[in-house]
Amino acid sequence: MKTEEDLKNIVKERYAKIAEQGKAENASSCCGATTPSNKIYNIMMDDYSQTEGYVEDADLGLGCGLPTAFAKIQKGDTVIDLGSGAGNDCFVARHETGPEGKVIGIDFTPIMIQKARSNAEKMGYNNVEFREGDIDNMPVNDNVADVIVSNCVLNLVPNKPQVISEIYRTLKPGGHFSISDIVLVGELPQALRSDAEMYAGCVAGAIQKNEYIQQIKDTGFTKITIQKEKPIVIPDDILEKYLSEQEITDFKNQKTGIFSISVYAEKPGEKPNKPKVKLSDLQSGCKPETGCC
Repeated sequence: MKTEEDLKNIVKERYAKIAEQGKAENASSCCGATTPSNKIYNIMMDDYSQTEGYVEDADLGLGCGLPTAFAKIQKGDTVIDLGSGAGNDCFVARHETGPEGKVIGIDFTPIMIQKARSNAEKMGYNNVEFREGDIDNMPVNDNVADVIVSNCVLNLVPNKPQVISEIYRTLKPGGHFSISDIVLVGELPQALRSDAEMYAGCVAGAIQKNEYIQQIKDTGFTKITIQKEKPIVIPDDILEKYLSEQEITDFKNQKTGIFSISVYAEKPGEKPNKPKVKLSDLQSGCKPETGCC
């Protein structure tokens, strides 16, 4: 029986290798150039290439949705991205929040943090920063974020209620999140659930859809909405690595559903009004807190 720390280390090692490969090599791996299970990432990902703020060097093809498209980010917002990887969702969020906002990416894989910081420096984004740390113990103070986004990451964390609690803690009253993730309807075969590689590939770490939504509700969030839902079909050549022919047939016949969902929810409370800042004030370096505006 693997401990939470064992599972975290599995994910960290796996994603460090992915960071070193880059997107082009990852794409070829997904098509079967290396281990078959790498294909899992490719069957889940959505296309970012037409999204404003997209940075190709920061896209490692690891997501399962487009949470920033549903996140209702406003100019001047402070946004946190959980499991920020090479920074792609942070840069898309930065386009929405503008230079007057702030984006914080959190990731526990050191090489991902290095890669993301390098990408931000190349783009000249001074209002995007990346912090190394666990998302179940965020290196962020209470009531910081207007919006939190995450793309196919919570399913990788053993203690999901703790992550959801951290999201609640770090959001401002009236703030909200939009998170894309993998969930289940029906039970996965034991061979899939117990395999470390499938865990790092997002599937084995997923929980039941109803349980996922209930955990969000139990934490105190309101206005919970599934913004998008799509089925994920695991190809036979991946299933064959874990299951016998009869087990594959049984797996398909039991109608177990693996889904990518994008979930929205709000933290109760009244969102404070942002101080209005004129363009001339920004150009002169005036800040609202100094009283010069």
